[in-house]
Amino acid sequence: MQKTWCEGQSFQSDEEERRVLFAALDSFRQYRRAAHYNVTHRRRQNFYALPTSQWQLLAAAPFDILSSFDRVDDAIDANADIASEILRSSLEAFGLQNENLDPAVKWKGAAQPSDMDKARSTIRQLYRDWSAEGAAERRQSFEPVLSNLVNLFPVENSGTTKVLVPGSGLGRLIFEVCKLGYDVEGNEISYHQLMTSNWILNKVVAGQHFDLYPFALSFSNHVSRENQFKCVKIPDVHAGIELDLSSSGMATHAFERMSMTAADFVVLYGDAQNRRKFDAVITVFFLDTAPNVLRYIETIHNCLKDGGYWINLGPLLWHFEETRRPPAERGSPDQNLADAEVLTTTRPAAKRREKVGIDEPGSIELTHEEILLLVERMGFSIQSHRLQGEIGYIQDPESMLKNSYAVAHWVARKE
Repeated sequence: MQKTWCEGQSFQSDEEERRVLFAALDSFRQYRRAAHYNVTHRRRQNFYALPTSQWQLLAAAPFDILSSFDRVDDAIDANADIASEILRSSLEAFGLQNENLDPAVKWKGAAQPSDMDKARSTIRQLYRDWSAEGAAERRQSFEPVLSNLVNLFPVENSGTTKVLVPGSGLGRLIFEVCKLGYDVEGNEISYHQLMTSNWILNKVVAGQHFDLYPFALSFSNHVSRENQFKCVKIPDVHAGIELDLSSSGMATHAFERMSMTAADFVVLYGDAQNRRKFDAVITVFFLDTAPNVLRYIETIHNCLKDGGYWINLGPLLWHFEETRRPPAERGSPDQNLADAEVLTTTRPAAKRREKVGIDEPGSIELTHEEILLLVERMGFSIQSHRLQGEIGYIQDPESMLKNSYAVAHWVARKE
């Protein structure tokens, strides 16, 4: 029901974009095989390498370790069914379902280990964004910013309010914004996230349709095996039905008020065509994905209308702190692009090789206090701010290890 991000997208003319797309597709294809090998096959080998008396002890009741391995295999198959559905819908979206393709568009075998990790983490993220059990985390992250939005732009006028959500991930936040009646545009750079959000928003036929085992593939910090094999149903709601119901009495149907773009945020929204376009920008767990946060601030300032509002909530876990290398230490341009998954679908082919957006040289990590000072120096006035503690992200509530964030929650007005 959203305006599909892949419509009209062309990957044929850009080798690097094609490589990233094909690697994402192939990572979902390989999910089942790779998980069975890495999670259970290797554990069985290590298990049988124990002294015979020890593995026989653990194989018998009440431990039944071999039965636990079998249950993990079943969980992998359930998760892999989801990966297969994402792959199928994505192949259709890009016209790649035909096996007899030109060699230039052969995508099988393209995934690298880093791509496999992204597929695995994306499947697991469905627990947070699209299960009933993930609602507690969503409330902590979404309710404060949605409350800000409603207070700043009353719902009765929401249809004329244009909202941008960069780093929209699996699409739950833009879904919630649209349900309230706003005209919302999501933006995402990761093909893994884009393919999965497209599937969950546009292709899933019913709520509670798929079994997901979010914690089964990890063996650490479990109180019990039953906790490890916790199963949740996804999606918790059918997006199309919910949006249709929420459109009652609205001048514009929700299907016409929600869209997604696939591009580098800085490249797309920093240009003239998006200048002063949005009434509000909402960033949730997004700001720290910037190598150079000044570019993000400049871009948000560019695309906000004068007097528009930037609503932010998130930590400062700078994603590039350990991986960003100075220009003199970098490899080839192709390797640099491989290090960060880049979509540049909004630029002509001749421009795609420029080092712009997330691939631009330079990086900096700032403190919360420095961010607030910088935001005000760059054309905003801080309307409110606070640190909000103890927010989890894809956190197993029964785990023996619980990580949480103190997040910065603030509202800034463009002057």
